[in-house]
Amino acid sequence: MSTARTVLVIGGGAAGNAVTVLLRRAGLRVELVEAKDDWNATAGSGITLQGNALRVLRALGVWERVAQAGFAFDSAGLTAPDGTVLHVARDLRTGGDDLPATVGIERPRLQRILIDAVRASGADVRLGTRAEALEQDGDGVRVRFGDGTEGRYDLVIAADGLGSATRAAIGITDKPEPTGMAVWRVAAPRPAGVVRTDLAYGGPAYIAGYCPTGDTTLYAYVAEDSRDRASIPPETYADEMRRLASAYGGHWTEIVPHITDPAKVNYTWFDRLLVEGSWHRGRVVLAGDAAHCCPPTLAQGAAMSLEDALVLAELLTGADDWDDALLRAYYERRVPRVRAVVEASVLLGRWQLDGVRDADVPGLMGRTMSLLREEP
Repeated sequence: MSTARTVLVIGGGAAGNAVTVLLRRAGLRVELVEAKDDWNATAGSGITLQGNALRVLRALGVWERVAQAGFAFDSAGLTAPDGTVLHVARDLRTGGDDLPATVGIERPRLQRILIDAVRASGADVRLGTRAEALEQDGDGVRVRFGDGTEGRYDLVIAADGLGSATRAAIGITDKPEPTGMAVWRVAAPRPAGVVRTDLAYGGPAYIAGYCPTGDTTLYAYVAEDSRDRASIPPETYADEMRRLASAYGGHWTEIVPHITDPAKVNYTWFDRLLVEGSWHRGRVVLAGDAAHCCPPTLAQGAAMSLEDALVLAELLTGADDWDDALLRAYYERRVPRVRAVVEASVLLGRWQLDGVRDADVPGLMGRTMSLLREEP
């Protein structure tokens, strides 16, 4: 394979950053463009990374930094709304026995680790830049950017997120669909007794939970019916989340007093997306949330994006011809696994929305996580 090949990666989130690092390691020329000037370096509260995500981060060479920056644990607790612990289950190590089952980490810290890896890889990075027009022929793609510049690439990887403009530009009409549930999230100091994820079902929210993200930090979340966003002024976000969270006991009594700054509270709908048929058109291929997304009921969104990057990079660096068959093979390898995660994640939320009392939640989660222990 010629190392003169040039790849454009659109989007500097988990999938875009990861595939950039992996392709640069193989000697390809890679340019990454990200629409936001700050490269999303300060966005978000926390994220739960399970073993199959950690496996990819190890392949990227950043696992040690993630381990130092985050909080590792191997179990999850189920509590009553008043905080009484009902059950503690040992989590499956989906990344292998030599990695923890789960690491919680602040999203900005994870993003900074990935940014540093991209910078160290030698990729060309342009921030505050959008790809506004793509023209394809049999050999590549000419891209015109918002700043008036142009470039020609052998392949374009669209990792530009759930609302991907590239997905629409290449004629893929699939769009994310709301599932009917939404979540409030906030970062807060970690009480000393919080050493794992605990989840409470019931009370004023469908789910109330928290995840440790470091020695002194956690992120907390409550999920409820989705509301019209226009009906919730951003300046009331802290009040709304605090109202819901105040109904929960146990460690919540230590967390709630810190839900005070509306600018630090995030409100997001749960969405579902799975692009069917193929994830490419010509020499433009989707990765991460541009191709699929799911509710965080299994905490697998980032893991699926990271796995996309790993598989796509493996196929591209191992082939002489970047043709339709290769990109089709990427889709066919990824879609059964991604579909299982999307469908399970949506079903877990649907059971809660519909008030299903006899749902086999442990069985569904166990089957799905066992699947993810296999290499992607």
